[in-house]
Amino acid sequence: MFERQPTLIGQLLRLRPLVAADHDGLYQVAADPLIWAQHPDPSRAHPPGFKVFFDKAIESGGALAVIDQADQKIIGTTRYHRVTSDDVMIGYTFLARAYWGSGYNGEMKRLMIDHAFRFVPAVTFRVGENNLRSRRAVEKLGAVYEGLEPQPEWGQFHALYRLSRTVWQQRPGTPP
Repeated sequence: MFERQPTLIGQLLRLRPLVAADHDGLYQVAADPLIWAQHPDPSRAHPPGFKVFFDKAIESGGALAVIDQADQKIIGTTRYHRVTSDDVMIGYTFLARAYWGSGYNGEMKRLMIDHAFRFVPAVTFRVGENNLRSRRAVEKLGAVYEGLEPQPEWGQFHALYRLSRTVWQQRPGTPP
């Protein structure tokens, strides 16, 4: 049975279940409009849009708070969702801009992917079609582009990517 809200610990960060008390700290991160500049729903930078996002994250049962190990502050969130016997989707991820390009997103994804591959043979990512920064990050993991999926809610498309356990285990630097 897939554990949707594990506590995962790396050198840079710790992932733990997101709880209602995280709302204010996470909103301080989400209030930066530049986080949402390439995202299909920029309303998340404002209290009403963030409330919808946060409430759905809490209700989902798969949301994780991203905590900086150095100062124990919440710096973002991510989520396991759409779990099947064949794969699990990772998404709804954002980090404070101060942590971009510094290895935090890579470590977060590695922790989540390693956990997922204990249960399923593949991981799926759904990224806003125009969110080039996130698409590049997913491609760096070895995920393969599978096409576009309509997102009628925002009048846009999501790019779908899939990463197999085999490809993940064959990446450079993976212990045998």
